[in-house]
Amino acid sequence: MGFIESYKRLEKLCGDLLNDDRRVSAYIDEMMRLPSGSFYVATWDEDLKKLKHYRWIRNKIVHEPDCSESDLCEPGDAAWLDQFYARILAQTDPLALYRKAHDISAPKQVQKPVQTPSKMADVRPSGRAAGCATIGCLLLASTLAVFAALVFLF
Repeated sequence: MGFIESYKRLEKLCGDLLNDDRRVSAYIDEMMRLPSGSFYVATWDEDLKKLKHYRWIRNKIVHEPDCSESDLCEPGDAAWLDQFYARILAQTDPLALYRKAHDISAPKQVQKPVQTPSKMADVRPSGRAAGCATIGCLLLASTLAVFAALVFLF
């Protein structure tokens, strides 16, 4: 398969994958939007560079007179596009690997912080802090105050 045919096939797949008419450009933009991608995917920078380069070649061939595949392409270019196409299908392309790695490194659920014994005594089962704001505490405090006043007077 020639370069343009391989590129068109990849372009259709990228458009379908991202549901975007910009196709390969949308894939590139999505990679550019994730600056930490190279942290999660070893081939991130190389793949991004190749995709940009092949988009540039495709644009030159399609839009500029007297440009052809034979002028701009090397023998392995179409093969790389075909391999990248296969990587997308196998979900081993940069965006798929990023999503997998990012999902693994992100916590699956947020856990409540473990309370230390000293904190546990200060917290009610409802989660509100214990204090003398309840009616029972106020009643007890006022009873003790009256009792202390009576003891002091007698």
